[in-house]
Amino acid sequence: MKRHSIIWPAIFAVFLFNACKLGKEYTRPELDLPTTIDGKTTDSLNVAAIQWWDIYTDTVLQNLIQKTLTHNKDLLMAAARVKESALARRITKADFYPKINLETNAEREYDESPDNSFEGKVASVSWEVDLWGKLRWANQESIAEYLQTVEGKRALQMSLVAQVARSYFELLALDMELSIVKQTYDARKESVRLAKLRFEGRLTSEIPYRQAEVELAKTATLLPNLEQAIKLKENEISLLTGQYPGDIPRGENINLQALPNNLPVGLPSSLLERRPDIREAEYRLRAANARVGIAYTSMFPALTLTGRYGLESSQLKDFLSTPYFYVSGKILGPIFQMGKVRARHKAAQAAYEQEVYNYQKNVLTAFKEVDDAITSLAKSKETRESRYHLEKSAQSYMKLTNLQYIAGAISYLDVLDAQRSYFEARTSYNNAVRDEILATIDLYMALGGGWSSEE
Repeated sequence: MKRHSIIWPAIFAVFLFNACKLGKEYTRPELDLPTTIDGKTTDSLNVAAIQWWDIYTDTVLQNLIQKTLTHNKDLLMAAARVKESALARRITKADFYPKINLETNAEREYDESPDNSFEGKVASVSWEVDLWGKLRWANQESIAEYLQTVEGKRALQMSLVAQVARSYFELLALDMELSIVKQTYDARKESVRLAKLRFEGRLTSEIPYRQAEVELAKTATLLPNLEQAIKLKENEISLLTGQYPGDIPRGENINLQALPNNLPVGLPSSLLERRPDIREAEYRLRAANARVGIAYTSMFPALTLTGRYGLESSQLKDFLSTPYFYVSGKILGPIFQMGKVRARHKAAQAAYEQEVYNYQKNVLTAFKEVDDAITSLAKSKETRESRYHLEKSAQSYMKLTNLQYIAGAISYLDVLDAQRSYFEARTSYNNAVRDEILATIDLYMALGGGWSSEE
């Protein structure tokens, strides 16, 4: 009874100390967020409810994105890092519990007289008591590092979805540009034929005929460069999808593609929660804060409890009848280490300070990207509209000059000028359509869209 009255208060004291945790708990740094993201939107809707397959409705593009999410090597490496981090977290968590080992041995010494020794340690237990919270800080660090890899994988997925979409629409734009050049090439071949007929019929001099040949040759020089750009873009998509270089399927032409005209911007606070790269930066900050706690609690003594139970005898026949056990405690604390422990704590604080600035920079960058994307999308819509009217005007002008040239009212230089204007207007409009789509992709990604919450 007397023994129990001593043991239970001791155990209670150990667990009481174990509940103590020194160090400063994590709090999110002051960000002083703006009241709105775009200066006017105050609704709470955001892209959280819009999955990437609802944005990119082209089924060919959807298949390419799905291939990327399944086979992209960077994403597979990120998934492996998540697994590694999860296992590292389990290793850290195991430090909370006692370590039990089994040991047995037998030995015989030959001196003046033989000496036998048989020993079997059924259990050897050691347990570091978390007096000051060092192990709990280490556990918080491992959790933060694990969640950091999870958010890193999501951020990479968000980026890859945008990359595949951008590359696909850039490929469609190159296809359209190649089609425009080929149509222009065919039209200029016809111009050469007509100019030759008029020259041979003595209706014009040789100059218009040679000018038509020059314009035809100029157009021909554009074809190889575009074909090369298309092949390189296909190879880029193949790499993203985790495939060897090959042909990439296409859906509708780029002028028939449609993405949402407007995306819900949401509130500033929702952007912090929606973007996985910001959450990744915050978990990195949490891990740094936990390392400060580890360094701080390392300055205090550590208590390790050790217990052994086993069997020991000098005669094998008496082995099972000679049990033994003992319990011990060891306190180890830094006394004089030339300031190393304190310097380690200050270094951890400096590293945490760096992560605070890094997190704040990530938030500022995110708001900049959103504002840039909103501005780019608004201006790209205006540009596309104006270039559409320019293309139609240039087309009408070219048709009129062709009729007047045939009637002999104007020179061939006027025709060439009209043809160049129409070609440039068509190319310019094609680029404007592409830029508006790319601006929509950028805004969707900047708002945190593109990673599936159904992982």
